[in-house]
Amino acid sequence: MTYLGVDVGTSGTKGVLVGEDGTVLATAVRPHAVERPGPGHVEMDARIWWEEFVSIARELAGAGDPVTAVGVSGMGPCVLLADEADTPLRPAILYGVDTRATAQIARLDAELGREDVLRRCGSLLSTQAVGPKIAWVAEHEPEVAARARRLYLPASYLANRLTGAYVLDHHSASQAVPLYDSVAQEWYRPWAERVAPGIDLPPLRWPGDVAGQVTADAAAATGLPAGIPVITGTIDAWSEALSVGAQGVGDLMLMYGSTMFLINTVPDRLLVPELWSTVGALPGTRNLAGGMATSGMITEWLRELFGSPDHATLLAEAETSGPGARGLLMLPYFAGERTPIADPHARGVIAGLTVEHTRGDLYRAALEATAFGVRHNVEVMRAAGGDVRRIVAVGGGTRGGVWTRVVSDVTGLEQEIRAVTIGACYGAAFLAASTVADPSIDVWNPIRERVRPDPEVQARYDELYTLYRSLYPATRDIAHTLARGPE
Repeated sequence: MTYLGVDVGTSGTKGVLVGEDGTVLATAVRPHAVERPGPGHVEMDARIWWEEFVSIARELAGAGDPVTAVGVSGMGPCVLLADEADTPLRPAILYGVDTRATAQIARLDAELGREDVLRRCGSLLSTQAVGPKIAWVAEHEPEVAARARRLYLPASYLANRLTGAYVLDHHSASQAVPLYDSVAQEWYRPWAERVAPGIDLPPLRWPGDVAGQVTADAAAATGLPAGIPVITGTIDAWSEALSVGAQGVGDLMLMYGSTMFLINTVPDRLLVPELWSTVGALPGTRNLAGGMATSGMITEWLRELFGSPDHATLLAEAETSGPGARGLLMLPYFAGERTPIADPHARGVIAGLTVEHTRGDLYRAALEATAFGVRHNVEVMRAAGGDVRRIVAVGGGTRGGVWTRVVSDVTGLEQEIRAVTIGACYGAAFLAASTVADPSIDVWNPIRERVRPDPEVQARYDELYTLYRSLYPATRDIAHTLARGPE
């Protein structure tokens, strides 16, 4: 038996074909770019998600035995509005990197009550929330809102194209603030009708539940066998956590990708204004989560500015630069910031630049900036009652060793790295396998290495972290003025 897992990410769609014992038989990647049609607007045409899925499925389906089950996941929470025939009405508005709905957040806070939203939904309204973006469409594109009947995220859209089912997982719904009641674990109709009138919200399932079976039409398009199960799927970071077995109480999944994501599994529902309290990917679990708006996105931006040398070269130069990047300190808020400061108007800052600094110094400063952001999030989690006992790292940024060492040295925390770090698509394949078998993720994906902090380097980073925490409040007013632009 083989299992196909596909994940739609910010910078590309990844697919993996996995054998019965968890062995990766083949992988495929389809890079893509987001659209930025206006300040703070980040969108993507959902047709690309399906086209890339079809391409990946056709490539991987012939790389082993016939596919037995299909798993899907994707970035989120996104807002893809469709009509009653499931035809997208406009490009999908992406997750917290899209900051267009600040006015709608303020209005809904006033109408619904900021603290009432936190108590019912588990998270405050923010650029990560679904509701304000739907409200933005209603105000700015009323003709689209009038035709909107269905709400999709990337995973649920793929599940629909494959099976015809209109469903959404509980975890994704718990990030659709303020539409979902995270205590009752169901849609909260009074607020849903107020914020998303006319939209028929989907029936709720758990990520590993079967959404349906591959239809004859989908089989003809993808080359997959008709009738095999497709899971409901979920948001990529939660699928990443499943891919490395980070779903026990006290576990913290740290995802190294275009953005940085942190998911702490907690015993009880915790309400923290600076973070997101969500329903977990597995029934009965609760999470405290944080997300940085940029991480690998910064290093990729720098790489392009440097003429596109390979990352291995830049990592080697960053290693040579050493702790502290020869006197550079960076704020990683190059697309605003999600947690814990929740400031869409924050901006990136590079302090200490001289003509003597090299690209390796800048690259090192970017790695350190994301590590400082991780430490800030972890400190807020712990202060709120989060129990961080074990960190499991996953994602493309775990390769090469430099970035993970920097994060351990900055945070003082050991990280566990599994044998397979491809991430969300592997987690989706695992959930797919669970529909027809009883696999163990510890057997599929054993521990490969542990990254431990260096106490001497950690002391140096403690000093720099104090400066890092003071840099944002010292530059915030200037950044906000610049973000507003000319009057």
